[in-house]
Amino acid sequence: MTRPTSRVRHHVRRAMSTAATAVAVLGALSAQPAHAAAPQVPVFRDGFGLTQVAGGSVAHSDTDFTLTVTTAEVDGPHRIRVFLPSGYAADPDRRWPVTYFLHGGPGTVDDAAAVPALRSDDMITVVPDGGRKGWYADWVMQNTALGAANWETFHLEQVVPFIDANLRTRPDRAHRAVSGLSMGGSGALHYAEARPDLFGHVAALSGGLDFSMAEVRATVLATELNLPGVWCAISSAAPGTCAGYGPYVDSDAIFGSPYPIFDDRVWKAYDPASPTNLARLADTGITLYTGDNDLIESHTARASHTVKSRLDRLGIGNRLVDYGNGASLDPACNGTHSYTCWAPAFADWVPRVTAAFAAAP
Repeated sequence: MTRPTSRVRHHVRRAMSTAATAVAVLGALSAQPAHAAAPQVPVFRDGFGLTQVAGGSVAHSDTDFTLTVTTAEVDGPHRIRVFLPSGYAADPDRRWPVTYFLHGGPGTVDDAAAVPALRSDDMITVVPDGGRKGWYADWVMQNTALGAANWETFHLEQVVPFIDANLRTRPDRAHRAVSGLSMGGSGALHYAEARPDLFGHVAALSGGLDFSMAEVRATVLATELNLPGVWCAISSAAPGTCAGYGPYVDSDAIFGSPYPIFDDRVWKAYDPASPTNLARLADTGITLYTGDNDLIESHTARASHTVKSRLDRLGIGNRLVDYGNGASLDPACNGTHSYTCWAPAFADWVPRVTAAFAAAP
């Protein structure tokens, strides 16, 4: 038997190497590419006057998602963002307390992303759309450019039971809180007063709480008339950075006439700082936060101190944190009307309210 020549052996090795390379390439082409698993979020059912918009849900993660709904109470589609505790899916027998967060104007549900403390492993956080200038009220006028605008009814009679029906909540006032900042601070205190059967805890941050103040009424008017320049002129915002408040609506659209001479009864009835309304908070945990280092915060500080003094006279327990220039709250806070102060304020409040949830029967 003759041995293969060196040239033959060379060709054989080359052929084997080529075949091996081809097999490797074919294997790589046939392998399925690795994909991250799609977020798994709860399935919601329509109800309580809310209808989900097909394709309107966005899953940011397993514990952070946004629904889009329609309702006859407020014109147009509106979003509801939800943060679940990290252990929600792993513990299917557990029920959780809920905190509602009301954004400011002209904010959106995505503002909550600027508050890390709201992503708590001890509670569910729900962020309903409040409109660019909804003011968390059922408007006097329903025929403006914005159409139907019953924000209070949407939130309290639809969103709250919708959440309780679709998530594993603890649906009692001892395990439900409402919080908000700026426009949402006023809304939070008002909602706690309007429905003490729903909310056992409230936190109002930098809210225009006292509707008897001319500055607060002027702010509402500026949003109705879409005059962001007026708001910027009395704020710490850089020139040209203020967003608009949406279409112009009549100055009486939300609460009716703001002038006592023309009958301001709706303003007075809604006023979160009125002693009559504050008296409804006798069994509610109340926390107020405010700075005092720009023109807006000087007004929210004045309103917050008015509320505290009235609560004290009524014998109702409360906690006011006036952090002034911000130094006592957090190194990043400068006492202005901004998330640099609101985020650490929530970081102070959330552990306190979750401890109250845990202590409740």
